[in-house]
Amino acid sequence: MEVPKDQITTLLDNGFHESAQILGSFLVSSSATNAAEASSPHAKAENLVLLGDALFGQKEYRRAVAKLISLVDLWKGVDKKFESITQNFIWNDSPEFMYKQVLQYCKINPKQSMTSSRNSLSTSNRSSSPNFINVSAINENEMKFKATLCHCALGENGPALAEMEGIPSKARTLRMNLTMGKLYRQAKNGRAAIPCYKDCLRHCPYIFEAICALAELGVSAKDIISSFPQTPNRNGRPPFDHLDSSRWLQRYVEAQCCVASNDYKGCIEIFTELLQRFPSNVHLLLEIAKVEAIIGRNDEAITNLKRYARSIDPYIITYMDEYAMLLKSKSDNFKLNRLLHELLSIDPCKPEIFVILSVMWEKKDERRALAYSEKCLRLDERHVPGHIMKGNLFLSLGRPDAAAIAFKTAQSLRPDLRSYQGLVCSYLALSKTKEALCSAREAYKAMPQSAKALKLVGDVHASNSGGREKAKRFYESALRLEPAYLGAALALAELHVVEGRNSEAVILLEKYIKFWADDSLHLKINPENDAAKKGLERVEKQMKGVDPDAPEEDEDNEFDDAEGEQEESEF
Repeated sequence: MEVPKDQITTLLDNGFHESAQILGSFLVSSSATNAAEASSPHAKAENLVLLGDALFGQKEYRRAVAKLISLVDLWKGVDKKFESITQNFIWNDSPEFMYKQVLQYCKINPKQSMTSSRNSLSTSNRSSSPNFINVSAINENEMKFKATLCHCALGENGPALAEMEGIPSKARTLRMNLTMGKLYRQAKNGRAAIPCYKDCLRHCPYIFEAICALAELGVSAKDIISSFPQTPNRNGRPPFDHLDSSRWLQRYVEAQCCVASNDYKGCIEIFTELLQRFPSNVHLLLEIAKVEAIIGRNDEAITNLKRYARSIDPYIITYMDEYAMLLKSKSDNFKLNRLLHELLSIDPCKPEIFVILSVMWEKKDERRALAYSEKCLRLDERHVPGHIMKGNLFLSLGRPDAAAIAFKTAQSLRPDLRSYQGLVCSYLALSKTKEALCSAREAYKAMPQSAKALKLVGDVHASNSGGREKAKRFYESALRLEPAYLGAALALAELHVVEGRNSEAVILLEKYIKFWADDSLHLKINPENDAAKKGLERVEKQMKGVDPDAPEEDEDNEFDDAEGEQEESEF
C-alpha cells in the first residue's frame, strides 16, 4: 500500500497526532487510495475514522466532526432523525461532544463492520512503548515522564529536561524521545536533540515532527532516510523496502531539507511533484503556500491558501495567520475581517487567532495589537508569525532595538523575507548600516531569485549618499528579474528624484501607470498634486469595497468595535 494504515495506528497509539494527521492527509489524497475507496465504502470509512482520530487528538474538533459526518454520509439509508441530531450538535453542542456522538453512532450502526477492529477513543489504554520493559520500570519511568509534562506545561524546561535525562535510553518510548528532542532544541542543544529524533524514526519513519526537526537542525536528507527502520519483518524484507511506495516519503524528506537549506525553488518543485501523486493534499498545499510567503510570492501564496486549501478544508487553522498577514498587505480588510470571524467560531484559543487579532488591530491600537502578539507567543514561543508581528509593532512604536530582537528570533526559527526586511529596517533606524547590509546580503544569498531580496540590498546602499550608484544597480537588477515589481520601480524613481534626475523618474513611473491604477505614482512625482491625492483616496475606497461616490461616513471597517470587545472577553 502506498500509505500504510498500520503506521497511522502506530502514530495514534503513541500520541503523535500531528504526524498521524499529516500521514492521514497523504492517505486520503492518494490516487491508489481513491481507487480502492471507489470500490469499497468500508475502506473509505476506515480512512476517515483514522484521520478523524488524529484531528480529535489535536483538539481540532470541527475538522474531526467534518470527517465523521462524511463517514456517516457514506451509508445508504441514513435515517432523517440522525441528520436532524447532527445539525443540532453542530450549532448547539461543543464540537468535542458532537465528535463523540457521531463516532458512537457509527460504531453502533450495523452497516459499519470495520470499526470493531479498532476502538478509536481507547488511546488511553494503549501502550506507548515500542519495546517491552518490566512493569516496575514502566511505573517509575512513566511517573518521571508525567513530571516532565507538568514541568513543560509550567514552562519549566530545565527541570523537565532533568527528569527526562533520569530515564534510561533503552526505556524511553517514542513519545519520550520526541519530547526530549524538543527540550534539547529549546535549550539550544541541537547536537543532543539529533539522536533523540533519529531514535523516533528508527521505530517509525512517519513521525513528521522528527523529520522536520532534523532538517531544521541541518541533517542531510540521506542521513535522515538512513535512520528509517531496516529490521526485517515477518516476510524477511525490511519494512521500508517497498521502494516505489516509500519513494514519496523520501522525496518529502528532501523537500524539507531544501526548505531548511533555503533551496526554495527545489522544495516547491518537489512539493508540486508530490501534489501530482496526492491531489488535493491540504498539507502539501499549505507547505507550498508557506514557502511562497517566505520568498515574497504573495499572490501565489494567497491562491494556495484560499482557493485550494480552505476550499478543500474550511475548518483549517494552520497557516491562516500567514493568510491574514497577506490579506493585510493587499489591504483586503473585508476578507480579513471575515476570516477572523470564521476562525473564532472554530477555535478561539489557537496561536494563529492571536496573530490575526494583532494584524486586525495593528493600525487602530498598536499596543493592543502588541499584547495579542505576545499572547500568541505565550502559547507557542516558536510561532514565527507571532515574532514577525511583534517586530513590526515595535518598529511602529519607535522601538527598533526591541524590533531587532523579535526579528532575530523569527529568523533563527525560520529564515523569512519578512524577518530580513524587518531586521534591515531596525538596523537602519539604529544607524547600524553595517549590520543592515549584512542582513540584506544574507537575504539575497538565501533567495537569489527574489527581486524583493535584491531591492533590500539596494535600500541599504540608498540610505547613504555614497552608495546610491550601487543602489541603482540593485534596483535595476530587481526590475529585470521581476519587471512588474512596483516596489523596486518606486525606489528607483525616488533615487532619481534625490539625485535631481526628475525627467528619468517621470519616464520610469509613466511606464508603471499603464499597469498600476494607483495615484501614489503621481504623488511620487509631485507631492502637492491635489488631483492625485483625491484619486488615491478613490482607489483606496474601491480596494476596501466602498463606493467612492457615497456620502462621507466612518469607513473604518477593519474591526467592528462592539464585536471586537465581545470577542476579546472570550480570552
